[in-house]
Amino acid sequence: MSETLSGKAALVTGGSRGIGAAIVRRLAKDGAAVAFTYAASEEKAKALEAEIASQGGKVLAIKADSADAQAVQQAVSQTVEAFGRLDVLVNSAGILIPGLVDSYALADFDRMVAVNVRAVFVATQAAVPHMREGGRVITIGSVTADRSGFAGSSVYSMTKGAVASLTRGLARDLGPRGITVNVVQPGPTDTDMSPQGEIGERVRPLIALGRMGKDSEIASLVAYLAGSDAGFVTGAALTADGGYLA
Repeated sequence: MSETLSGKAALVTGGSRGIGAAIVRRLAKDGAAVAFTYAASEEKAKALEAEIASQGGKVLAIKADSADAQAVQQAVSQTVEAFGRLDVLVNSAGILIPGLVDSYALADFDRMVAVNVRAVFVATQAAVPHMREGGRVITIGSVTADRSGFAGSSVYSMTKGAVASLTRGLARDLGPRGITVNVVQPGPTDTDMSPQGEIGERVRPLIALGRMGKDSEIASLVAYLAGSDAGFVTGAALTADGGYLA
Protein backbone atom coordinates (compact mmCIF):
# COMPACT_ATOMS: atom_id res chain seq x y z
CA MET A 1 0.00 0.00 0.00
CA SER A 2 1.26 3.49 -0.87
CA GLU A 3 0.22 6.64 0.95
CA THR A 4 -0.89 8.96 -1.87
CA LEU A 5 -4.58 8.58 -0.92
CA SER A 6 -4.10 7.79 2.74
CA GLY A 7 -7.01 9.04 4.84
CA LYS A 8 -9.29 9.34 1.80
CA ALA A 9 -12.50 7.41 1.13
CA ALA A 10 -13.71 6.44 -2.33
CA LEU A 11 -16.79 4.91 -3.92
CA VAL A 12 -16.48 3.09 -7.24
CA THR A 13 -19.71 2.12 -8.96
CA GLY A 14 -19.56 -1.08 -11.00
CA GLY A 15 -16.39 -2.15 -9.23
CA SER A 16 -16.60 -5.92 -9.15
CA ARG A 17 -14.98 -6.66 -12.51
CA GLY A 18 -13.14 -5.22 -15.49
CA ILE A 19 -11.96 -1.63 -15.35
CA GLY A 20 -13.99 -1.01 -12.20
CA ALA A 21 -12.22 -3.76 -10.28
CA ALA A 22 -8.83 -2.50 -11.46
CA ILE A 23 -9.75 0.94 -10.16
CA VAL A 24 -10.80 -0.49 -6.79
CA ARG A 25 -7.48 -2.32 -6.50
CA ARG A 26 -5.45 0.74 -7.46
CA LEU A 27 -7.21 3.17 -5.12
CA ALA A 28 -6.87 0.69 -2.27
CA LYS A 29 -3.19 0.22 -3.11
CA ASP A 30 -2.78 3.99 -2.93
CA GLY A 31 -4.18 3.97 0.61
CA ALA A 32 -7.84 4.90 0.18
CA ALA A 33 -10.70 3.17 1.94
CA VAL A 34 -12.79 1.91 -0.98
CA ALA A 35 -16.43 0.97 -1.30
CA PHE A 36 -17.68 -0.42 -4.57
CA THR A 37 -21.02 -1.46 -6.00
CA TYR A 38 -21.98 -4.51 -8.00
CA ALA A 39 -25.25 -5.60 -9.59
CA ALA A 40 -24.99 -9.31 -10.37
CA SER A 41 -21.38 -10.46 -9.97
CA GLU A 42 -21.63 -11.27 -6.25
CA GLU A 43 -18.99 -14.00 -6.32
CA LYS A 44 -16.45 -11.69 -7.98
CA ALA A 45 -17.40 -8.85 -5.64
CA LYS A 46 -16.86 -10.93 -2.51
CA ALA A 47 -13.59 -12.28 -3.87
CA LEU A 48 -12.32 -8.75 -4.57
CA GLU A 49 -13.43 -7.60 -1.13
CA ALA A 50 -11.57 -10.49 0.51
CA GLU A 51 -8.47 -9.86 -1.62
CA ILE A 52 -8.16 -6.23 -0.60
CA ALA A 53 -8.98 -6.94 3.05
CA SER A 54 -6.25 -9.61 3.13
CA GLN A 55 -3.75 -6.95 2.03
CA GLY A 56 -4.75 -4.68 4.90
CA GLY A 57 -7.05 -2.40 2.93
CA LYS A 58 -10.38 -0.99 4.04
CA VAL A 59 -13.04 -2.16 1.60
CA LEU A 60 -16.81 -2.54 1.38
CA ALA A 61 -18.80 -4.31 -1.34
CA ILE A 62 -22.34 -2.96 -1.82
CA LYS A 63 -24.99 -4.64 -3.95
CA ALA A 64 -26.65 -1.89 -5.99
CA ASP A 65 -27.97 -1.92 -9.55
CA SER A 66 -27.02 1.40 -11.13
CA ALA A 67 -30.32 1.40 -13.02
CA ASP A 68 -32.02 1.85 -9.62
CA ALA A 69 -31.57 5.48 -8.56
CA GLN A 70 -32.50 4.78 -4.95
CA ALA A 71 -29.95 1.96 -4.75
CA VAL A 72 -27.24 4.32 -6.02
CA GLN A 73 -28.19 6.95 -3.44
CA GLN A 74 -28.13 4.35 -0.68
CA ALA A 75 -24.68 3.17 -1.80
CA VAL A 76 -23.37 6.69 -1.25
CA SER A 77 -24.98 6.78 2.20
CA GLN A 78 -23.51 3.37 3.11
CA THR A 79 -20.05 4.52 2.06
CA VAL A 80 -20.21 7.62 4.23
CA GLU A 81 -21.62 5.61 7.13
CA ALA A 82 -18.83 3.03 6.85
CA PHE A 83 -15.87 5.38 6.36
CA GLY A 84 -17.11 8.64 7.87
CA ARG A 85 -16.37 10.63 4.71
CA LEU A 86 -16.33 10.57 0.92
CA ASP A 87 -13.54 12.16 -1.07
CA VAL A 88 -13.55 10.37 -4.42
CA LEU A 89 -16.46 9.16 -6.55
CA VAL A 90 -15.67 7.03 -9.58
CA ASN A 91 -18.65 6.41 -11.86
CA SER A 92 -17.47 3.22 -13.51
CA ALA A 93 -20.71 1.25 -13.90
CA GLY A 94 -21.67 0.87 -17.53
CA ILE A 95 -23.36 -1.50 -19.92
CA LEU A 96 -23.19 -2.07 -23.67
CA ILE A 97 -26.25 -3.27 -25.54
CA PRO A 98 -25.41 -3.06 -29.26
CA GLY A 99 -27.96 -2.89 -32.04
CA LEU A 100 -28.97 -1.11 -35.23
CA VAL A 101 -31.42 1.76 -34.97
CA ASP A 102 -34.25 0.09 -36.91
CA SER A 103 -34.42 -2.87 -34.53
CA TYR A 104 -33.26 -1.36 -31.24
CA ALA A 105 -35.66 -2.06 -28.38
CA LEU A 106 -36.87 0.95 -26.45
CA ALA A 107 -36.42 -0.97 -23.20
CA ASP A 108 -32.75 -1.46 -24.03
CA PHE A 109 -32.42 2.23 -24.85
CA ASP A 110 -33.94 3.18 -21.51
CA ARG A 111 -31.68 0.82 -19.56
CA MET A 112 -28.56 2.10 -21.32
CA VAL A 113 -29.49 5.66 -20.44
CA ALA A 114 -30.39 4.71 -16.87
CA VAL A 115 -27.08 2.96 -16.16
CA ASN A 116 -24.66 4.93 -18.31
CA VAL A 117 -26.04 8.45 -17.86
CA ARG A 118 -28.69 8.85 -15.15
CA ALA A 119 -26.69 6.86 -12.58
CA VAL A 120 -23.72 9.19 -13.09
CA PHE A 121 -25.90 12.20 -12.29
CA VAL A 122 -27.63 10.47 -9.36
CA ALA A 123 -24.38 9.28 -7.76
CA THR A 124 -22.73 12.67 -8.21
CA GLN A 125 -25.72 14.52 -6.81
CA ALA A 126 -25.75 12.24 -3.76
CA ALA A 127 -21.98 12.34 -3.23
CA VAL A 128 -21.05 16.00 -3.48
CA PRO A 129 -22.81 17.15 -0.29
CA HIS A 130 -20.37 14.90 1.60
CA MET A 131 -17.28 16.15 -0.24
CA ARG A 132 -14.90 18.79 1.07
CA GLU A 133 -12.61 21.01 -0.96
CA GLY A 134 -10.33 18.70 -2.92
CA GLY A 135 -13.12 16.24 -3.70
CA ARG A 136 -12.94 14.28 -6.91
CA VAL A 137 -15.64 13.06 -9.32
CA ILE A 138 -14.33 10.82 -12.10
CA THR A 139 -16.48 9.12 -14.71
CA ILE A 140 -15.44 6.32 -17.04
CA GLY A 141 -16.58 7.34 -20.49
CA SER A 142 -15.36 6.01 -23.83
CA VAL A 143 -13.66 7.12 -27.03
CA THR A 144 -17.01 6.31 -28.68
CA ALA A 145 -18.03 9.76 -27.46
CA ASP A 146 -15.84 11.03 -30.30
CA ARG A 147 -15.86 8.11 -32.74
CA SER A 148 -18.46 5.35 -32.85
CA GLY A 149 -16.28 3.27 -35.14
CA PHE A 150 -18.73 0.45 -35.84
CA ALA A 151 -22.39 0.05 -36.76
CA GLY A 152 -24.61 -0.85 -33.85
CA SER A 153 -22.92 1.43 -31.33
CA SER A 154 -25.08 4.53 -31.74
CA VAL A 155 -26.89 4.37 -28.38
CA TYR A 156 -23.74 3.49 -26.45
CA SER A 157 -21.89 6.34 -28.17
CA MET A 158 -24.72 8.70 -27.30
CA THR A 159 -24.51 7.81 -23.60
CA LYS A 160 -20.76 8.36 -23.51
CA GLY A 161 -21.10 11.68 -25.31
CA ALA A 162 -23.71 12.66 -22.73
CA VAL A 163 -21.44 12.00 -19.74
CA ALA A 164 -18.63 13.95 -21.40
CA SER A 165 -20.94 16.95 -21.71
CA LEU A 166 -22.27 16.43 -18.19
CA THR A 167 -18.69 16.44 -16.90
CA ARG A 168 -18.01 19.87 -18.35
CA GLY A 169 -21.16 21.30 -16.81
CA LEU A 170 -20.51 19.72 -13.42
CA ALA A 171 -16.99 21.12 -13.43
CA ARG A 172 -18.51 24.59 -13.65
CA ASP A 173 -21.07 23.80 -10.93
CA LEU A 174 -18.55 22.38 -8.49
CA GLY A 175 -15.39 24.35 -9.29
CA PRO A 176 -16.18 27.13 -6.79
CA ARG A 177 -16.29 24.43 -4.09
CA GLY A 178 -12.86 23.08 -5.00
CA ILE A 179 -14.26 19.79 -6.35
CA THR A 180 -12.88 18.59 -9.67
CA VAL A 181 -14.91 16.63 -12.23
CA ASN A 182 -13.31 14.73 -15.10
CA VAL A 183 -14.04 11.90 -17.51
CA VAL A 184 -11.60 9.17 -18.54
CA GLN A 185 -12.24 7.88 -22.05
CA PRO A 186 -10.70 4.45 -22.62
CA GLY A 187 -10.17 3.10 -26.07
CA PRO A 188 -10.38 -0.64 -26.84
CA THR A 189 -9.51 -2.34 -23.55
CA ASP A 190 -9.27 -6.02 -22.72
CA THR A 191 -12.21 -6.54 -20.33
CA ASP A 192 -15.30 -8.71 -19.98
CA MET A 193 -17.19 -6.16 -22.08
CA SER A 194 -14.57 -6.04 -24.84
CA PRO A 195 -12.39 -9.17 -24.68
CA GLN A 196 -9.30 -9.71 -26.83
CA GLY A 197 -10.86 -12.42 -29.08
CA GLU A 198 -12.87 -11.43 -32.13
CA ILE A 199 -13.31 -7.82 -31.03
CA GLY A 200 -9.58 -7.49 -30.52
CA GLU A 201 -8.88 -8.80 -33.99
CA ARG A 202 -11.21 -6.20 -35.49
CA VAL A 203 -9.88 -3.18 -33.65
CA ARG A 204 -6.18 -3.96 -33.17
CA PRO A 205 -5.21 -2.73 -36.67
CA LEU A 206 -6.88 0.60 -35.84
CA ILE A 207 -4.77 1.18 -32.71
CA ALA A 208 -1.44 2.98 -33.18
CA LEU A 209 0.26 0.85 -30.52
CA GLY A 210 -1.06 -2.33 -32.09
CA ARG A 211 -2.65 -3.73 -28.93
CA MET A 212 -5.67 -3.34 -26.68
CA GLY A 213 -5.33 -1.51 -23.40
CA LYS A 214 -5.05 -3.08 -19.95
CA ASP A 215 -7.56 -2.30 -17.24
CA SER A 216 -4.67 -1.41 -14.93
CA GLU A 217 -3.59 1.32 -17.36
CA ILE A 218 -7.01 2.94 -17.15
CA ALA A 219 -6.91 2.63 -13.38
CA SER A 220 -3.57 4.46 -13.31
CA LEU A 221 -5.13 7.46 -15.03
CA VAL A 222 -8.02 7.42 -12.56
CA ALA A 223 -5.53 7.27 -9.67
CA TYR A 224 -3.78 10.36 -11.04
CA LEU A 225 -7.05 12.29 -11.21
CA ALA A 226 -7.95 11.16 -7.69
CA GLY A 227 -4.69 12.47 -6.25
CA SER A 228 -3.39 15.89 -5.29
CA ASP A 229 -1.25 16.24 -8.42
CA ALA A 230 -4.43 16.69 -10.51
CA GLY A 231 -5.77 19.58 -8.45
CA PHE A 232 -5.86 21.92 -11.47
CA VAL A 233 -7.44 19.41 -13.87
CA THR A 234 -11.21 19.72 -14.17
CA GLY A 235 -13.82 19.57 -16.91
CA ALA A 236 -11.41 17.47 -18.95
CA ALA A 237 -11.85 14.37 -21.07
CA LEU A 238 -8.65 12.35 -20.79
CA THR A 239 -8.23 9.72 -23.47
CA ALA A 240 -6.28 6.49 -23.01
CA ASP A 241 -6.69 4.65 -26.30
CA GLY A 242 -3.27 3.61 -27.60
CA GLY A 243 -3.70 6.00 -30.50
CA TYR A 244 -7.08 4.69 -31.65
CA LEU A 245 -8.28 8.24 -32.30
CA ALA A 246 -4.94 9.49 -33.67
